[in-house]
Amino acid sequence: MQKVHPLWQSPLTIPGGTRQSPINIQWRDSVYDPFLKPLKISYDPTTCLHIWNNGYSFLVEFDDSTDRSIIVGGPLENQYRLKQFHFHWGAINDWGSEHTVDSKFYPAELHLVHWNAVEYPSFEEAVMEGNGLAVIGVFLKLGARHEGLQTLVDALPAVKHKDTVIEFDVFDPSCLLPSCPDYWTYAGSLTTPPLTESVTWIIKKKPIEVDEDQLEAFRMLLFTSDGEEEKRMVDNFRPLQPLMDRTVRSSFQVRHLLDTEAQPQGHAEQVRP
Repeated sequence: MQKVHPLWQSPLTIPGGTRQSPINIQWRDSVYDPFLKPLKISYDPTTCLHIWNNGYSFLVEFDDSTDRSIIVGGPLENQYRLKQFHFHWGAINDWGSEHTVDSKFYPAELHLVHWNAVEYPSFEEAVMEGNGLAVIGVFLKLGARHEGLQTLVDALPAVKHKDTVIEFDVFDPSCLLPSCPDYWTYAGSLTTPPLTESVTWIIKKKPIEVDEDQLEAFRMLLFTSDGEEEKRMVDNFRPLQPLMDRTVRSSFQVRHLLDTEAQPQGHAEQVRP
């Protein structure tokens, strides 16, 4: 039996939690909301500061002291500031994402973490509030090499070990977003401790493509510090959580259900008359 990552040695559940993440998104159970606005993303590449291996993932951190890198619109009441982004991934390509779509896993998932600086004085306070955070989730699928991601991948060997930090200035994370504006949204939580129920999730419908070498670069990182017995940084995702009585809304209409374009491949046969 694999030893639990130190991050998870305290209790795994939030007692009485009703909006935990991640979840399985059932395409057909999501509800089209015509009032959902497009998400507007405005990132300033010069706000990028550094890359940090925190022993669970690698975080690309941003200067969030002003409104230079923000998102607005979508399901959000006001603008949210970019704090950091990170990824979750598997040991192999069969799993790795935190969210699933119709029970399908992707090999990795990007999370861009933003906080509500209009209503809260700091990220730390926003984390504790129901409308404190907004996280954009993007699925990664195996395909062509991703040129934007490659800049980041090239820097990863320098943060192989836990607690290493390198300067990483001038990076525009909007290059990691699919061009398709469609998304699902629901009320959820952080997927790492403290697991607080403070996140408006915005999950992009379309994945981005990355190649095998780029995923392998993630898997070369370590959970462990220099000098410790090496443990590869893989399978750093939280298991799926119950939907409870939440609704997942979509910004897009599913066209006729038998239209295979609108359904993930292989799911059209599940359509009931």
